[in-house]
Amino acid sequence: MDQFVGSGTTLIETRLLERNGIGLDINPKAINISKSNLDFRTKSKSKIYLQEGNALDLSILKDNSIDLICTHPPYLNIIKYSKSITDDLSLASQDKFIFGIKKVAKEAYRVLKRQKHCCIMMGDIRQKGNVIPLGFKVMQEFLDAGFVLKEIIIKEQHHCKSTKLWEKANINFLLLAHEYIFVFKK
Repeated sequence: MDQFVGSGTTLIETRLLERNGIGLDINPKAINISKSNLDFRTKSKSKIYLQEGNALDLSILKDNSIDLICTHPPYLNIIKYSKSITDDLSLASQDKFIFGIKKVAKEAYRVLKRQKHCCIMMGDIRQKGNVIPLGFKVMQEFLDAGFVLKEIIIKEQHHCKSTKLWEKANINFLLLAHEYIFVFKK
């Protein structure tokens, strides 16, 4: 399951690996983009379900029903994914974002089967020239929800489309050139 499906990258890989997958997103435009990106020919017999849904409330899913969560929430309000969708975490202040992630973590814990894994990719951000350790704040919310941390993978990130934008915005500061992949176990 990917409850922040965005453009559908997780589900594309799911399909290519011949797995079944569920993709949810609060933004109906993301669902349409994902559907379009999943429209390719392959011999895969996987079943992919896409639905508009809110990561803060996964009541459409039963307790202990998911084998793996692989997701990539927004990095606070760095990129806004909608203009006015209620509960869109990309529109939230830092405090509201962390409060929302607390709900996301609790729901992820509820729907994930025991002994299964939840993988979250998250990066840090810079505000007013200072680093905000958003990745570690998100990690802590998942730990507080009951998950056990199995791994922290540091993913280097180079040559992004937005590098020039961030170079201009962060004059005299280093670019944040990494993201974390937190692997949790229930």
